[in-house]
Amino acid sequence: MNRHDEDGDQPAENGSFFRGLIRYEQQLPVRQIAYYLCGEIREPQYYTELFYTLRTAAETDLVYLHLNSEGGDFNTGLQIINNVLASPARVVTVLEARAYSMAALIFLCGDELVVHDNCQLMFHIYSGIFSGKGNEQQAEVLAIANWFEKVMTRICSPFLSTAEIGSILKGSDVWMDSDEIRRRLQRLKRASAKAARRKKATLAPRED
Repeated sequence: MNRHDEDGDQPAENGSFFRGLIRYEQQLPVRQIAYYLCGEIREPQYYTELFYTLRTAAETDLVYLHLNSEGGDFNTGLQIINNVLASPARVVTVLEARAYSMAALIFLCGDELVVHDNCQLMFHIYSGIFSGKGNEQQAEVLAIANWFEKVMTRICSPFLSTAEIGSILKGSDVWMDSDEIRRRLQRLKRASAKAARRKKATLAPRED
């Protein structure tokens, strides 16, 4: 039988006394910051405060992006996405009505995706105006087409299937409502959890 001291402590093998597991707690401030991306996405200079906030946020910060937008400037959208992905904060994208075109891609880049009832996403190919000599226009069209395909694949897969992305690149529009969005997000969540379990099982030590 093991000997205990007067306080009920149990001696370790080296004769010292173990006085129980002690909890060490640290409380960190949590900031919650909200931005509302409503209406058309305009030129990048209108969003510099958002960019700065995302870049300088702390790991304990929560940044909410509430979306109700028909899309807009492609370059601005990409800058928003790149800042979201680079932000130390946890970014929550909230679909509150509609997110079309570039706004749909921004929605998919959140660390957490929240979908309200009666909402819509819509994905479609880019549009633009080209100028210059014919050979310059052809080169620009080809470069943008390749660029856009990479962007769509990196951001939208696997939320969109390969076939859906292919149809968008050929000019089709892909629409979905809140119910369909939630079904897809749940499917991705289950697939992620399954992959995590497989990885854990693979890394678990084996007994000889």
